[in-house]
Amino acid sequence: MIGRMVVRRIMFAVPILGVVSFAIFLLGKASPFDPVAAYFGVRILRASPEQLAQIRADWGVDDPAWVQYGRWLRNVMTGDLGDSRLFNQPVSTVVGERIGWSVLLVAVGLTVALVVAVLAGTVAAWWRGGWFDRTVTALAYALEAAPVFWLALAALSLFAVFLQWLPAGGLTDPRAEPSIGQVAEHLLLPGMVLGIAQAPWFLLFVRQSLLRELSQDYVLGARSRGLRERAVVLRHALRTGLLPLITLVGARVPELITGALLVETVFSWPGVASATVAAALSVDFPLLAALTLLGTVAVLAGNLLADVLYTVADPRVRADG
Repeated sequence: MIGRMVVRRIMFAVPILGVVSFAIFLLGKASPFDPVAAYFGVRILRASPEQLAQIRADWGVDDPAWVQYGRWLRNVMTGDLGDSRLFNQPVSTVVGERIGWSVLLVAVGLTVALVVAVLAGTVAAWWRGGWFDRTVTALAYALEAAPVFWLALAALSLFAVFLQWLPAGGLTDPRAEPSIGQVAEHLLLPGMVLGIAQAPWFLLFVRQSLLRELSQDYVLGARSRGLRERAVVLRHALRTGLLPLITLVGARVPELITGALLVETVFSWPGVASATVAAALSVDFPLLAALTLLGTVAVLAGNLLADVLYTVADPRVRADG
């Protein structure tokens, strides 16, 4: 049953990836930015019209969008993602060097968000209406409305500039070799910011889900049998209440990717998200198309993984409807 669901989702993903990738070329054709001018910069003033015309012909920037897309798709089918004009490297090399750091940042951020949400949401629901519940709920709603880049800039100003407890950005200190200690120190601030930015949705969900479970008959029955409140909450209500959280994690993947993009930009973290911003600003369409496609794959894979895990965790759920 799960296997059939995975196959159906993969078949459904193929046209989605086709539409998304083609949309990049349509947007590129409609964009007022000229990739040749972006590549040359101020050097374009010294370039001859013949040189510019030759580069435009070599790159095919004046071809219709469907011609550019067809050429790109044929190359992708052979494993060639093209060359990045911004980094002067093959796109596969740029992505390969950066994707690991993005995965690390997202994993740390998601872990922080889930730990904070489960702990704070459980305590808030356990003592509903108390000072902790009111404080955490109000703070969650406030953080929910706060832009990720604002949180990143605020944390950067406080912990890196004012208190000088943590480095301001990058993967390591200047001229330092990457090491576990260096990477961990530089990862702490962006990872915490990304996690705190994502925590409110999970926290409010855990709180509401646990409150709903605490009013169910099986919980009332457990209390009537004389079980301790801690056992009732942690062994019965919380175990069932956390099951829907798996689906929410999958649904939050797009927001997590967007948050990582902003956090990587603010903290100069060398991941694929910051490369996406640089590619867009530099009109580097080969790199931008590959990274956009990669982001779409991550969203689809996240939702599929969440559905599979939920089906495995709760056999009562029928896979794919």
